[in-house]
Amino acid sequence: MSEKTQWYQDARFGMFIHWGLYSLIGVDEWIKSINQMSDESYDQLVDKFTASQFDPDAWAAEAKKAGMKYAILTAKHHDGFCLFDSQLTDYKSTNSPAGRDLVREFLTAFRKAGIKVGLYYSLLDWHHPDYPHFGDAFHPQRNNEAAKDVPRNFQNYLDYMHGQIKELLTNYGKLDIMWFDFSYPKMAGSVWQPEKIMAMIHQYQPDMLIDNRMEGSGSNYGTILDEHPSPYAGDFASPEQMIPPRPITNAVGAPVPWEACITMNKHWGYNAADDHFKSPKLIVRALTECVSKGGNLILNVGPTPLGTFSEPTKQLLEGIGQWMQVNGESVYGCSTAGLEKPEWGRYTRRGNTIYAHIQDESISAFPIAGLNGKVERMTLLRDGTEVKPTTFWSLAAFSEYMYIFLHQDVTDGYPLPDDIDTVVRIDLKADASA
Repeated sequence: MSEKTQWYQDARFGMFIHWGLYSLIGVDEWIKSINQMSDESYDQLVDKFTASQFDPDAWAAEAKKAGMKYAILTAKHHDGFCLFDSQLTDYKSTNSPAGRDLVREFLTAFRKAGIKVGLYYSLLDWHHPDYPHFGDAFHPQRNNEAAKDVPRNFQNYLDYMHGQIKELLTNYGKLDIMWFDFSYPKMAGSVWQPEKIMAMIHQYQPDMLIDNRMEGSGSNYGTILDEHPSPYAGDFASPEQMIPPRPITNAVGAPVPWEACITMNKHWGYNAADDHFKSPKLIVRALTECVSKGGNLILNVGPTPLGTFSEPTKQLLEGIGQWMQVNGESVYGCSTAGLEKPEWGRYTRRGNTIYAHIQDESISAFPIAGLNGKVERMTLLRDGTEVKPTTFWSLAAFSEYMYIFLHQDVTDGYPLPDDIDTVVRIDLKADASA
C-alpha cells in the first residue's frame, strides 16, 4: 500500500453519483446513444433542468449516515453536459434554469461533512462538434450517413477536454480523485494525449488519485496490471458491476488497489421504473467481499431529475448505515486476512485483529482454520460479548480447526445475531503469525 493510496484503501466504501440531463428522461444515462438521438432533440432537456430540489448538504448527510468515506459526482458524462461553470462551453448547468454550479456546491457540502471528494469526467463527448461521430462505436450519430462527411478536428476536442480538466483541477480546491471514463478500441491511451493530462495533475493536484480508464475500462484494466505500468495507468483498477473472484495483482504478484463500482438497482442514472433495488444485506456482503480481497466498493446513486434521492435509495442507505455504525471497524482500514475463505462467510483484517464475517447459519459450530493457539480474545463486535473457542465431542476428528459457537447450546448455529453479517472480532496474541 503506497502512501498516496493509503487513505483510499483505508476508506473502503464510497458513493458514486450519476446525475445530468439524462435524469429527466428517466430511462438510462446512455439514452442519447441508445436511441441515437440528435443534438436538437436531446438538447431540449436543458430548458427543463431546474435542479430545484437539489440540496447537497442532504446528499452528504445520507452518504455519511451510510458510512461512506468518499464521494464522486459526474461533472460531465458522455452527453457532454457540464454540471460545473466551465468557461469553455455554454452547455452547462449555469446556463440552464438551475443556474447553479452544481459541482462546486457538491464539493463544498461533502468536504464540510468530512467526506473525501472526487469528480467523474467523461473522455467521450457526444455534444462537442469535433468528437468522432460517424463510425464511432458509441456516438449517437454513428450510423447517420448525413454526418459522414461533416468535417471534424479531433485536436480541437482534445484542447477543449484538456482545458476543462484544467478548470476542474485549478478552480475547485483540493480534489482527492478524478475518475476518467472511458477507453475503448481506437479511442484509448495515447489518443487522449494523456501525457498532457498527467502533467497538469502533477502540477496542480499531485496527491490526487485517478482511475485506470485513460487506457482501460470496467473490464480491460490496461497496463496497471503490468510489471511496469504506463505513466497514465492510474492508481486503482475499476471493475464494473462485478466483484473479482480473487484479489487483483499485477504481473509480479503485487497487490493492485481496486474499486468495484456497482449500482443500487440496474441503472447508473435515474430510472423511474427501475424498482429492482439491492438489499442492505446484499450490499453489505458485497462490501465485505471486496474488503476481504483487498478492494473498495463504490455504490452508485442516481438522483431524481429535481435533485433528490428517491425513497428506496434512502431506505437502502439507511439499512447499510445501521450495520456500518456497529461493524464499520471490520471494514475501514481492513484488507485480506491471509486465511482460507471459510464456508460460512469471509475474513477481513487490520494488523493483529481478524474479523470473522459470519453470514450463513450453521447446524452446529463455525470452524476457523489456521488460528489454533494464536488467539488472545474473541468478542462479538455488535455488543462486546466474549466468544470463547469451544470443544465438543463430535468435533474431535477435526482438531486442526478452532470452533466458535454464538449460542449457549453448542449444537445451535442459528439464528445469527445479525442476519446481514454477524462479525466476531478475533484479537491475536502479540507473537502470533497468522
